[in-house]
Amino acid sequence: MKKRVTKAIFPVAGLGTRFLPATKSVPKEIMTLVDRPLIQYAIDEARAAGIKEFIFVTSRGKGALEDYFDHAPQLEQELRKKGKDQLLQTLKDTNMDSGAIAYIRQHKAMGLGHAVWCARRLVGNEPFAVILPDDVIAAEKPCLQQMVEAHEETGGCMVAAMEVPHDKASAYGVLDIKEDMGNMVSVKGMVEKPPADQAPSNLAVIGRYILTPKIMQNLNQIKAGSGGEVQLTDAIAQEIEHEREVFGYRFRGQRFDCGSKAGFLQATVSFGLAREELRDEFGQYLDEMVSMRAAVE
Repeated sequence: MKKRVTKAIFPVAGLGTRFLPATKSVPKEIMTLVDRPLIQYAIDEARAAGIKEFIFVTSRGKGALEDYFDHAPQLEQELRKKGKDQLLQTLKDTNMDSGAIAYIRQHKAMGLGHAVWCARRLVGNEPFAVILPDDVIAAEKPCLQQMVEAHEETGGCMVAAMEVPHDKASAYGVLDIKEDMGNMVSVKGMVEKPPADQAPSNLAVIGRYILTPKIMQNLNQIKAGSGGEVQLTDAIAQEIEHEREVFGYRFRGQRFDCGSKAGFLQATVSFGLAREELRDEFGQYLDEMVSMRAAVE
């Protein structure tokens, strides 16, 4: 009987240097997309997928991230007093039950693989998910939920994958495909950031993973590579070498790279237009901006 995926690791130890000076005092993960922090989108996606235990791999200066999920009695009391029930419910949706979140420190920035390895004792002998909050995915059915449902049929390791232009492949981990089954591919290799002309496919790995506990054993044995980083893709590639199954899952949805300024702005526009109360006013403004730009050109 396959074990259900009920634990998720959120690697949130990065410094967010691409968003300085904002991230000098504000963790990148609580920068807001419309009116919700990036981390809230990741948590909501995990909850929809049946995740019950949330493991945050943090670093120094992330106190505001921890506070975000705490209860705010004074604010709740004020909203209750003023009869702002809808806002009160919105606030309550951000609260996490005592014991639902665990925080682990990554003392040195040694890559994604090392961040995941830091949570090994909390994962134990169970399959687990990894969610990178920088990758925000707009989807009718949340991406991780799609993956968990597919994983119940396949077992093994699974990575979220999407088609990218060949000339962009060098920015991603890329899958070497053994068999293409539509939404799912079986994987015979993974290449981290290959030169565009050497990429085995244009199917790129993005920030959602379902992994077996064997991955932690693999990470135990991997030595830091270039830049002193331990790559998660290397640990997944070892599973393939040991002839254990690894799958790529073509999720249905649109992914935004909110680790970049351009991606963050694109997500802001897309999520803003998706909101009924903002759509008309915001859409009209964007139309005017496009018209003005066209007139100038």
